[in-house]
Amino acid sequence: MLDPNGRVVMVSGAARGIGRHVVERLVAAGFQVSAGVRSARGLTEGGRLMLHPYEAESLEAARDWVAATVSRFGRLDGLVNAAGINPAFAVIDEDETALDRMWAVNVKGPLRLIRFALPHLKASGTGRVINVASLSGKRVRNANVGYAMSKFAVVALTHGVRHDGWDQGVRATALCPGFVATDMTAAVTKVSRTQMTDPADLAVLVEMLLRLPNNASVAELLVNCQHEDTL
Repeated sequence: MLDPNGRVVMVSGAARGIGRHVVERLVAAGFQVSAGVRSARGLTEGGRLMLHPYEAESLEAARDWVAATVSRFGRLDGLVNAAGINPAFAVIDEDETALDRMWAVNVKGPLRLIRFALPHLKASGTGRVINVASLSGKRVRNANVGYAMSKFAVVALTHGVRHDGWDQGVRATALCPGFVATDMTAAVTKVSRTQMTDPADLAVLVEMLLRLPNNASVAELLVNCQHEDTL
């Protein structure tokens, strides 16, 4: 297992949901963390934690955040893309506003951060990219095809990163959870909150993925709170 001490990890969507739990877990484990946030929401910079403004729809924000992180810590060893949105978009919808927003935040956001981070991750020799995708990136179970389309794309992006950075020690994983007890699933009634996956448990898995050596790479990690025959 890789020693977290001295290793620098960027986390998007860091102020809430899965991203917030990942930040707290990694700081406690000894990583130096650069948290990309729209609003701090109670996070306090200091010690091993750096806060930086980040808007997932902005190319300039991605460039500036990566540059600021490397300037502060002198290196970059990991990137966790946890920022995401989930408005409704069905096949029959003529208004593509929701689809365009999901494509900008869920797909182009991670793509841009990876593009700017990749040279530093390659220089690390043990660079890690963890993209929070979804089981909706592996199958379609409801009418929100726009969200599924964006998460299928994130899984494809993850495999593209594995192809591009493998020889330089970069390893990438698509983390694909089902229902997670965050504000994104607050309106879900088909599964109770107590049945949903705890985001703190996903943070444990993220830490594990960041610490695995180059010869123990996980391409996709599927995590579900309920049984599905095809998964």
